[in-house]
Amino acid sequence: MTPFWQQDWFWPAIVVIIGLPVVLLVLTEWQSNLQRRGNDLHKIIGLLRNAVVPLIAIFILSTQVTEAVDPKEVTANRIIGTVLGFLVIIFVLNGLNIMLFTNARKGTWREKIPSIFVDIARIVLIALGLALVFKLVWNADVGGIFTALGVGSLVIGLALQSAVGPVIAGLFLLFEQPFRLGDWLDAGGARGRVVEVNWRSVHIDTGNGILIMPNSSLAGASFTNLSRTGGTFPVSTEVTFTTDDPPAAVVALLQRIAAELPQKYPGTTPSAVPMGGAAYSVSFEVRGPSQEGDALAVFRLWLWYAARRAGLGLDGDTTDDFVTDERRDAAVDTIAPTLYLGADDAIALRPVVRLERYAAGETIMRPGVVPRALRFVLSGSVELRVPFEDEQLPASRVEAGDYVGQTALTREVVQTNQVALTEVTVLVVPVEAIDTIVRSSPQLAKDIGAVIDRRHQDVADALEARIAQLRAVAS
Repeated sequence: MTPFWQQDWFWPAIVVIIGLPVVLLVLTEWQSNLQRRGNDLHKIIGLLRNAVVPLIAIFILSTQVTEAVDPKEVTANRIIGTVLGFLVIIFVLNGLNIMLFTNARKGTWREKIPSIFVDIARIVLIALGLALVFKLVWNADVGGIFTALGVGSLVIGLALQSAVGPVIAGLFLLFEQPFRLGDWLDAGGARGRVVEVNWRSVHIDTGNGILIMPNSSLAGASFTNLSRTGGTFPVSTEVTFTTDDPPAAVVALLQRIAAELPQKYPGTTPSAVPMGGAAYSVSFEVRGPSQEGDALAVFRLWLWYAARRAGLGLDGDTTDDFVTDERRDAAVDTIAPTLYLGADDAIALRPVVRLERYAAGETIMRPGVVPRALRFVLSGSVELRVPFEDEQLPASRVEAGDYVGQTALTREVVQTNQVALTEVTVLVVPVEAIDTIVRSSPQLAKDIGAVIDRRHQDVADALEARIAQLRAVAS
């Protein structure tokens, strides 16, 4: 009698009894590890653990049980083999899809292939795989299947010729890469940012909605990629003043406002030219087309305030209802205690002061200049920023009731950029008036000196903190 360990069924049974739990345990740990790391491959490992491996074990046992007859002739074995073959096909195709396309890096050819081509390839491979399974398991004649697939593909291709054209055009666009997501295009008068590219069309956000442009239209016509202009993007706009405004003053104002825009490309110089009559054109460069809208919005906002401070008639409007004698007199009465003014002194000061307004983000005063006036903040908030290399370090804030330009009394240059954080209203008191007041009120000189010392200390503290931070990073 043959020992049981030499029986044909023994080693296959040992493989299933011992190998199956071990393999399932390893696959479970592998799946858990991938799932914790957020890797999509954990789904494929789950399919292998829950379906493919157990079915392989069942197939091994089933062939051993039916060993008395030809296992290939047993219907149950054929059904199990068919299901197992189908699961293996799904396992292989899904694994390849995740490794090649789902986890593809941005910008690679795999990430740019339209999903429809991946789906079509998957369907064709499944059909071929099933044909192979039926050939091996059921001894089926699969020649007819391949013939049907060929004829069907030809018929479908002819029927969908008009629909396939945009797909092919889209494929060429994806591989040629004349633009990418986020680029700005000017195509046939439509101008906007590319937000989606698929197998059929390109979606362009024009600001007034999403323009759906077929790939065939883009492939058969010329368009301009505004995002590939060598690092800068030109912006121009026209504005009007009055014919009584001096052109030189208007041009200087336009150039100054454009030069201070945060969107302006570093190292470039804005230009402004008269267009004849009351029209002027101003041009400057920004970092890209995406900043054009924001730059123009800020430019027009700041220009409105700056034109009124300069007494120029932007858009032909020379009126300013904000600057009135009543509002000016009330502002003088507000700052009178700070300047130690009596009633008569306050009345005498009214004709020499003026009201100014600044938009949020505007620079009230820049470092390196000697101020010619004290500016008392009536409303809003001003931040003092210290220039340091390519940075602007916040040093302190000036709120309503305080003032800037205190070094006008000592004729020292300003050390900080004085930037309006909100809309700011100031009362401008010329330095000549301050000198006169100080002669009769020495206490005012002491107060201004204390403010100067405090602001100098704020600047030193900001610089010291930043230098210490850089040293800590370097070490």
